Amino acid sequence: MVFRYTNGLRPLEQLRTEMDRLWSGFLGTAGDGPWFGLVRSQPPVNLWERDDALLLELEIPGVRTEQVDISVVGDELTLKVDRPDVQQEGVTYHRRERPAGSFTRVLRLPTDVDAERVEAELRDGVLTVTLPKAASAKPRKITVKT
Repeated sequence: MVFRYTNGLRPLEQLRTEMDRLWSGFLGTAGDGPWFGLVRSQPPVNLWERDDALLLELEIPGVRTEQVDISVVGDELTLKVDRPDVQQEGVTYHRRERPAGSFTRVLRLPTDVDAERVEAELRDGVLTVTLPKAASAKPRKITVKT
């Protein structure tokens, strides 16, 4: 590989351009980093715990409620999402970073949950799932007798 500096003040910018070109040949698209093409089909998940429940957030813009399937079996939460592929005719895409198609995420939960009381809400492209803890997973105060 031969590097020619077109602008002597920006050799790092030239290197980045060459690295993007190299990665685009390897991964198929030049994203925002070398692992962009490998993980872009699954959005990141936030999962945290309160005293009474686990809460999960997942960003899925452009998805309707009927395109989301959520199930809880044992200590696993399964999220299935079918994102529509919006193709506009008569346009030329220069960059397509928003993934389309379907994906499945299976998350192992850190505690038992009451599957009958799980609730989900999709608002402004953010899916929020509330997973109430099972009675056996909640802390219980024990009275000490004398």
